[in-house]
Amino acid sequence: MNWQKLRELKISSRSKPLGSCSRSQALTIMETSYLAAASSLVWVALYYLPIGGAIFRIVLPMPLILLQLRRGFRPGIEGVFLSVFLLIALMGPIRGPLIMFPYGFLSLWLGWSWRRGLSWWISWGYGVLIGTFGFLMRVIVLSLLVGENLWVVITRAGSNLLEKFIDLSNLPINTELWQVQLMALSLVVIQELVYVLTIHALAFWIFPRLKANIPNPPKLLNTLVSLDPL
Repeated sequence: MNWQKLRELKISSRSKPLGSCSRSQALTIMETSYLAAASSLVWVALYYLPIGGAIFRIVLPMPLILLQLRRGFRPGIEGVFLSVFLLIALMGPIRGPLIMFPYGFLSLWLGWSWRRGLSWWISWGYGVLIGTFGFLMRVIVLSLLVGENLWVVITRAGSNLLEKFIDLSNLPINTELWQVQLMALSLVVIQELVYVLTIHALAFWIFPRLKANIPNPPKLLNTLVSLDPL
């Protein structure tokens, strides 16, 4: 009896080729490679093309978010790391990993939170924090690359905005350094507020057509997301 079972096991093992995988595994591998490559190409276009920067920024995390919604958290992590490795080969060991700040971390967070059905307030709020942190990290790294403090550019914009506000309000106030720095940081936060909300809105319109649903927006945001996702 034992010899017969052993023979059946040998026959069944020979019938399956070595290294074969199921259809689901093959689709996961294919989607991971294609969507990671898509994000990498968008990053290259964002970095080198002189036009379309705002559109590329919005589109950049979408393929990796879609991958996580369709295939799970582990393929999402694999897709992010595959994008980093591709960009290291294309752009070098410093510019390539910059995709993680904030787009890689943001795609992981949004995919994870949407897959678990978390509220937009949670995914949006923490997404803004991730985006702000990633923006500041990118400014630091790029400042080291070019040998110049790029935060000065943002500080000047905050200073000009603060001076215009004081002039329009006719306030007898002299701007101080901490006020200028606070205004510059506020500009970054406001930018990330709009950016992350835009990703939520586009994903809510597009992803259901790709068989990847996300939670419905809160009632307070229904006026901003007025199109029917279906």
